[in-house]
Amino acid sequence: MKLISEEAISRAYYKVKPLLSRRMQIAIRSLVARQKRRLYREIWPIDKGAGSVPAQFLGWPNGKRFSVVLTHDVDTARGVTRTRQLMELELEMGFRSSFNFVARDYPLPPELRNLLVEHGFEVGVHGLEHNRSLYDSATAFAEHAKGINSYLKEWGAVGFRSPCVYHNFEWLHGLNISYDASSFDTDPFEPQSDGVRSIFPILQKGKYPAKGYVELPYTLPQDFTLYILFGERNIDIWKKKLEWIAERGGMALVNTHPDYMCFDGRPRFDEYPVGLYRDLLTHIQGEYRGEYWHLLPHEMASYWNVISGVAELSAGTDTVIPADGNINVATAVPSLGATLLEKVKL
Repeated sequence: MKLISEEAISRAYYKVKPLLSRRMQIAIRSLVARQKRRLYREIWPIDKGAGSVPAQFLGWPNGKRFSVVLTHDVDTARGVTRTRQLMELELEMGFRSSFNFVARDYPLPPELRNLLVEHGFEVGVHGLEHNRSLYDSATAFAEHAKGINSYLKEWGAVGFRSPCVYHNFEWLHGLNISYDASSFDTDPFEPQSDGVRSIFPILQKGKYPAKGYVELPYTLPQDFTLYILFGERNIDIWKKKLEWIAERGGMALVNTHPDYMCFDGRPRFDEYPVGLYRDLLTHIQGEYRGEYWHLLPHEMASYWNVISGVAELSAGTDTVIPADGNINVATAVPSLGATLLEKVKL
């Protein structure tokens, strides 16, 4: 019944959303989120049931305590204009991340995508439009999938995150992806709030190994929730959740938005100081120096396929070969080479 009511509320909201000012949209969402925060305080920001260790997992490479994956969703044109600044901040601090762009909502200069890749970052697809139309029906998804697959190929991308993290793990097999990131361990504030209850990647098997993908849930609360809806003024919740993940040897996957980061001046009503995100990165570096494995989403997906027995890394190549040895269905992945081969030596 919960999901049915969520679906009805979501559909109603998206019908009236164009009639509401941005400030009113946020006010409504904030009111609902604050009520939910009290209701779901036992499972957010920490769902104690999400810490179970997968059977095939024996630990992170080189004895690392936990892993760190950074991702960003660029929801609007405003986010595009701030992408380079965010990239430069992470470069300065020694981090790399993925940026997920909406394909048709705003102009995306190829030069920006190329710049990200040239500096060791990753680019993913965040839907064709930033709305729920992708999941209106199975037919709608199949139609969207054609366009999404086209952009995946054009951008050289292997990862996807749907707008508003709607998800249907069966339908997602229709995308030509190595991983999907449209889920979370726990997040009762999303319109489809059924968390996967895990702080580890999840293998979503297809009919053949090459048809499967790895699900990468975000495991730290989203920045929009903390700083726009709740108006938090520090990173205490991030720190608390990160500590819990580290204690259980999980994957700390962060999802933030350059759209809502203020890089100069006083933040608007729908922004927060980028210094809070910098504080998170500084905390990771200082509190957990030498204890975490930092990698990109596509690297995590490749690694998880290997330890799950779905694929093997062919020495001296950049190819992941399905465990059945059938080279005809080998899945090409972005260049990993000796770097990842070295990383997977436990």
